Amino acid sequence: MEPNNKKIAIGWFSFSCCEDSTIVFTELMNDHWQEWKHIFDFRHVKVLKTHNIMDAFDIAFIEGAIASPEHVEKLKHIRSISKKLVAIGACAVTGGPSAQRNNFNDEQKANIAFLVERFGALPEVLKVSDVVTVDASVPGCPMNTDIFLKAVTALIAEFRPDLATPPVSN
Repeated sequence: MEPNNKKIAIGWFSFSCCEDSTIVFTELMNDHWQEWKHIFDFRHVKVLKTHNIMDAFDIAFIEGAIASPEHVEKLKHIRSISKKLVAIGACAVTGGPSAQRNNFNDEQKANIAFLVERFGALPEVLKVSDVVTVDASVPGCPMNTDIFLKAVTALIAEFRPDLATPPVSN
């Protein structure tokens, strides 16, 4: 059987958040670039490149909460062209802290109503799984790097079993 040398097509997308997990992701490149550049086809990762391709992804990483109808549509489109979708960071996984306005009292909601309307925001901020099916989640603000690396390792093993590291026996 011929070996599978196809790179895993990935996209990294940010919605409503502080993009701290994006920063952590770029920092992880310091330790993993030599390995990942042979495994991943970075199709759409705006923090890494200016020419991004929005066609099909094996894995889409989604950072941030969903705060507008445009976000909903873009997220649904990304899900439709992705084999796997991973929610990255607290805003994507739980909605917060971006979703803190969901817990405002009536007076606070009235005070920000003009902003919600002006910016065309949803009545409530949503976590990613409120909109689309999520295959894996990496919590934290910023994301937990150990959980992220475990998720990446599991996805590599799924898409490219030839690259899976065999377990070390004692």
